[in-house]
Amino acid sequence: MIKIETAMGVVEITQEYFAKLVGHAASECFGVAGMAIASASQGVRQFLTGKEVMDKGVQVRTSGKRLVIDLHIIVAYGVNIAAITQSIVHKVSYVVEEATGFEVARVNVFVDGIQKQ
Repeated sequence: MIKIETAMGVVEITQEYFAKLVGHAASECFGVAGMAIASASQGVRQFLTGKEVMDKGVQVRTSGKRLVIDLHIIVAYGVNIAAITQSIVHKVSYVVEEATGFEVARVNVFVDGIQKQ
C-alpha cells in the first residue's frame, strides 16, 4: 500500500494498481520486449503459481511525498537503449502523475536482458 499524506488527508493506493499502471505504460514503449523479475519474492511467487505475476519488473516506494519507481526490463535487440530508457522515464512519470496526482521523484530503469525479435 502506498500512502501519501496531503493537506486534505491520507491517500492510499495499492501496490497492485501501481504495478499494473507502471508495467502497462513501460511495456507500451517502443523497444521493450518485456518485463524482467525485479526481486526474489516476484520470482518465488511466479514459480509457485506458475503464472506471470502482476507486478513483474516493477517496484514502487515513497521518498517523502514523492514516488521512486524501479523498472526491470528486457529490450529488443538492435534498438538504442539510451533512447528507450529516456522514453520510459518520461512516459511512466507522465502516466503516474496524471492517473494518481502523486509526484514522481525518480524512475530507475534497469536493462536486465536483450531479446532477439
